[in-house]
Amino acid sequence: MMSDYARKPSGSRQARLGALRGLATGMLSALALTAAMAAAPVQAQGAKIGFVNTERILRDSGPAKAAQAKIESEFKRRDDELQRLATNLRSQAEKFDKDAPVLSESDRVKRQRELSNMDTDLQRRRREFQEDFNRRRNEEFSAIVERANAAIQRIAEQGNYDLIVQDAVTVSPRVDITDQVIQALGK
Repeated sequence: MMSDYARKPSGSRQARLGALRGLATGMLSALALTAAMAAAPVQAQGAKIGFVNTERILRDSGPAKAAQAKIESEFKRRDDELQRLATNLRSQAEKFDKDAPVLSESDRVKRQRELSNMDTDLQRRRREFQEDFNRRRNEEFSAIVERANAAIQRIAEQGNYDLIVQDAVTVSPRVDITDQVIQALGK
């Protein structure tokens, strides 16, 4: 069964589509005008806006580099052990592949089980390592974020900023104060 809309003459359908397009265009224009009017008072008041790139602070600042080096040194031994276990597992698997054709069925099953257990143990250790590493990293970097927020607050007060935004999609370089924050963290 055809809908009422489909039964109407095509001219009527085109007229409705044209009216809908006009309505949509009008609504978009009204929204744009409303947004411009809402922004106008802020611009008229001369608001001072700044931007801070948190990712860059956590990558390039002195405290972030020191924290990363500290964490890596803390976890180096465990990482080396995981690398050793992975290498051992690979060599055992290669040896099994070479020996498999001449092994008895029971020896083949036994070595497959051993390899499976080694792999399961390695995966568990990797997961634990990653969880511990992430937890430790979050501890170190949360302290840096707190220090950065305090520095941003000081910069905002000293520079009479009305608004400081962290992590935006697009930003003009003239409002980027990330370098000031990185310098303040270095002190």
